[in-house]
Amino acid sequence: MNDQLIEKAIQMRGKAMAPYSKYKVGSAVLTESGKIFGGCNVESSSYGLTCCAERIALYNAISNGYTKFTALAVATKNGGNPCGACRQVIWDLCGEISIYITDISGNVTNKKSSELLPNAFDKGSL
Repeated sequence: MNDQLIEKAIQMRGKAMAPYSKYKVGSAVLTESGKIFGGCNVESSSYGLTCCAERIALYNAISNGYTKFTALAVATKNGGNPCGACRQVIWDLCGEISIYITDISGNVTNKKSSELLPNAFDKGSL
């Protein structure tokens, strides 16, 4: 299943709209029931309105009624990690899950969400 998840993230990278940064990102999230949803980054000329691939994948799954996730994959040119905002959203919506990060050469790194966001701020911090 992880291979399918990573492949979906790679496919989604090809759909990215990154006219300003030229940094295309694809992502895919695996639901607890085994369904995979993808997302790609979509940039705006007002940079703050840009939405990252990881959040789009998660929001796509949620908008289709899925709320429990087991893994997420991210595909970039150089194996870049999710940004800080995405790390927080991943933690808030997924908790502790595996995150597979791949580059265009097919190198894959597996991290846990808590590695990307140690000492996370969450509902327990409110």
